[in-house]
Amino acid sequence: MSLTLSGTNGVVGAGFTVDASGVSVTAGVGTFGSLAAPAAGLTGALPAISAASLTSIPAANIVGVATAGFGNASGAYSQGITMADQWRITSNLSGSGASAYITANWERNDTAGFEKIGDGMSESSGVFSFPVTGKYLIMAKCNIYSERSGVNYYQRLQIYTTQNNSSYTSQAEGYGSHAEQYTRGEMSASFIFDVTDTSTHKVKFRQYTYHGDSFILGSSSLNDNNFTFIRLGDT
Repeated sequence: MSLTLSGTNGVVGAGFTVDASGVSVTAGVGTFGSLAAPAAGLTGALPAISAASLTSIPAANIVGVATAGFGNASGAYSQGITMADQWRITSNLSGSGASAYITANWERNDTAGFEKIGDGMSESSGVFSFPVTGKYLIMAKCNIYSERSGVNYYQRLQIYTTQNNSSYTSQAEGYGSHAEQYTRGEMSASFIFDVTDTSTHKVKFRQYTYHGDSFILGSSSLNDNNFTFIRLGDT
C-alpha cells in the first residue's frame, strides 16, 4: 500500500511520498536532498560518504597521523627537512696570494654512516645546483694549516651566489689566521639562500691563502672541510 500526502506532516508507513518536503521514501528507505539532525540522534552504522564531497574541513578538526596524499594548494605536503646534502674537498688546497674559486677535487661525503636526504645537490667545476626550489641553509667550514714560520697572516673563505646564472655576489665570509709555523685553525661561513628558480640560482665557494705553504686541509675519508646544504622550507 502507498500513501501520497501534500504537506510537511510526518507519516510512518511501509512506503510513502511527502511532496512538499522533497522526501521520497519507498519500503522504509528515505532519500533526502538535505537533512538537519542533532548528532545525538544519529545511531547505527553510517553509510559510506564519497571523499569527493568533503571539500572543506577546518584544520582544527583534522587530528591523528597524516598519511600520503595530503597536500597544500600547490600539491606539496611539508614533511620536515626534505633535502640535506654534504660535500667536501678531497685534497689539500694551497694558495698563491690571490683569491680563487674552488673548482676541483669535490666529492659528496661517502664516509660510512652518511646518507643524504632527497635528491641532493649537483656540482660542476665547483658550481652547485639545487634539486628543487626552496629556502636553503648553506654552511661551509674548512680546517687550515700553515708550514710557514715568522709571518702573521690570514686565510679567507667566501660563499658566492647568483640569481641569474651569470653574475655572482659574495654573501658570507669566514677568516682564519696563523701566527707561527705549524699552526692549525678553522674558518667558516653560512648563508640562507632563497632559491626561486633552480636553473638560475647557483652557489660556489672562493678561498684566499697568501702563501703556497699554507693549506685548506682536504681528505677523502673524513671531513677536514665540509660544505653542507639543508632545505629549510618552501620559497
